[in-house]
Amino acid sequence: MVDYDVVIIGGSATGRYAAATAAAHHARVALVEPLQPPLSTLSQRGYHHTLLQLGEAFEHTQQHLCLGIAPITAADSAQGIVDWQMAQQYAESVVANLEAQYAPDSLARLGVDVIQGEGEFFSKPNLGFEVKGRRLRSRRYLLAMGSKPKIPKIEGLALTGFLTVETLYKLSEIPAKLAIIGGDPSGVELAQMFARFGSNVTIVVQSSHILGKEDPQAARLIQAHLEAEGITVLTQTDVIQAQSIQGQKWIQAGNRAIEVDEILVTAGRQPQFNDLNLSAVGVEFHHGYLVLNQKLQTTHPKIYGCGDLAGGYPFEHIARYEAQTCLKNMLFFPRHTVNYQGIPWAIFTDPQLARVGLTEQQAKRYYGDQVLVWQDSWINLPKAQIMAETTGFYQLIGHRNGKILGASIVGPQASEMIGIIAFAIRQGLTVEAIAQLPQIGFTLSEMNPEIAMAWLRHRRQQNHWMSDWIETLFQWRRSWFS
Repeated sequence: MVDYDVVIIGGSATGRYAAATAAAHHARVALVEPLQPPLSTLSQRGYHHTLLQLGEAFEHTQQHLCLGIAPITAADSAQGIVDWQMAQQYAESVVANLEAQYAPDSLARLGVDVIQGEGEFFSKPNLGFEVKGRRLRSRRYLLAMGSKPKIPKIEGLALTGFLTVETLYKLSEIPAKLAIIGGDPSGVELAQMFARFGSNVTIVVQSSHILGKEDPQAARLIQAHLEAEGITVLTQTDVIQAQSIQGQKWIQAGNRAIEVDEILVTAGRQPQFNDLNLSAVGVEFHHGYLVLNQKLQTTHPKIYGCGDLAGGYPFEHIARYEAQTCLKNMLFFPRHTVNYQGIPWAIFTDPQLARVGLTEQQAKRYYGDQVLVWQDSWINLPKAQIMAETTGFYQLIGHRNGKILGASIVGPQASEMIGIIAFAIRQGLTVEAIAQLPQIGFTLSEMNPEIAMAWLRHRRQQNHWMSDWIETLFQWRRSWFS
């Protein structure tokens, strides 16, 4: 006899979302959370996306001189006109609204049994989860604890003091000098925002470029844009030491000693498993992450995992997709597998970077010379010209048979543009379908059919037999009707 259909070991927004979703299917659900759950990934992203919106709005007041808008002068610096406390209050109100949808009291009204406390798995006489002296028995268990910032081992960093995305709300004012350790998306986004507010920003990364998980061409274009805005990017550099001297913070980055007001660490994230006794019940790990199969089962068939616990970028929409797949398998029949090919993601710099499916290198590794790639810039798109935002490119990757394999976009509103390609991949649509989709004039969306038609022309030019046949046909028609 079991108590629940699913027990969710949470502490993340994904865990709460999964609990609400399972309850909507009339399942009996228990959600176990720490007494003080950390700020969820959704809240973190919501907080800093709100600040990014402020930075974007501020930047727009300085752009487009051709439209007759006077720029902000040096005397009217960002520090002088941006009310940081008010901006933080607004961001906090946004976070509060995001959290309210799946707050414990809201979940309780849906019938979820919310239990706050630390617990662990037990295996005898049968698998279960014990919390606060109570033994929970369930058909299936879902691990959805989320992750915490990964803090590099740097001498003196803890004593000197630093910020993470989770503690950014503690920043009382815009720092005049800011060092960002790590090239993850959140750090790169915030670097640009603070630079636009007047901070002297330095990014320090160990890799050859920022955004190490992205296509090098796209990442280096973003990096060049940041450097053009005055941000210093130190690549292939280790931060050796941090220290406070007479109330001033310093970091030793390679052979450079850099004086800063604040240090922001964005060096990735790591799962927060705590002490759940997972190894004792047969759950295996690889490099600190859960070992999961395509059904998102751990090495114990009754225990599933989703979100940051398996590695990768901590994007909430991907974690929710995984949670949905887990619940289908846990509550019904375990036959659903994850497919990441049609899931897009974006990095909200300016210009934005968005990607879906395979990169060019991945596609060629799988399909060899059957892969055709076409890339174009925004320079010829009317809307991009009007917006004076022509930096970037649109790259479409497809199989010769017309199957869409992936796309990378660097440019204005790339996060919105990538959606149509993601939909096409998931629905099995071809490049021809995108090319035949009429778009409203003077919109960025015009780029979708334009790039698709350019890809088709490129394919036709690569098919010499077809090109010769068409040329012969036209010559015959001209001679016949002359």
